[in-house]
Order: sequence, then structure tokens, then C-alpha cells
Amino acid sequence: QGQLVESGGGLVQAGGSLRLSCTASGAFFDDYGMGWFRQAPGKEREGVSCISWDGSTTQYAETVRGRFTISRDNAKNKLYLQMHSLKPEDTAMYYCARAQRTYCYMTASEYKSWGQGTQVTVST
Repeated sequence: QGQLVESGGGLVQAGGSLRLSCTASGAFFDDYGMGWFRQAPGKEREGVSCISWDGSTTQYAETVRGRFTISRDNAKNKLYLQMHSLKPEDTAMYYCARAQRTYCYMTASEYKSWGQGTQVTVST
């Protein structure tokens, strides 16, 4: 099913915004649910948000709900994560992932393909 490549990370002040993108190569992007995960140093990888194959279902971690928005453009094979009101605790490596099925999943075990990650650092 091809590679996943994230972009859009960087250094931002608390309260700022970033938009992460994930570009998928290969066919059948719209056959699968997609997700964003993050991992901070010394912590386990956690699910941030997910979206079903057609965008009709989304889920968010409680820590980001109301601040982050996930979306996808199946015509462009792209996944997005719009992040507002960023906090220092949002600092982490962010990964996009392709699920094994069509729905929206918040657990890493449901995902079979992962990008290399993009670093998000939020300063005080």
C-alpha cells in the first residue's frame, strides 16, 4: 500500500497552531481508516485522533478534543491534523498511520503502516 510521509512539524510557542500533513503513496488510500499518534520522550505512543475511510467518523483523545481537527482528502491521498491552542505537553513526535480496516481506531495495534514521524515542539 505504499509509504506514509509526514510533514508540517516544527517549533511553536504555546497557544500557537500547526498543521500536520501526511502523504500516502500507492493506491487504495480511501480503503483504510487513518490515524495520528504521538510519542514523547520516555512515554508510550498514544493515539491522538483517527478518521474512517470516508471521513464520516472521527475520534479524539480527551487531551486534544476541541483543539485538534483531523481530516483527509482521498483525491489527494492526504491526511491532515490541524492543531490549535498548542500546549507544551503536546510536544512529541507525531506519526500518521494506516489502519488494517476501514474504520477509525485509537489503538496502535489496529494499524499496519507507519510514517517516520514529524517533531512538534511547543515552547512556553
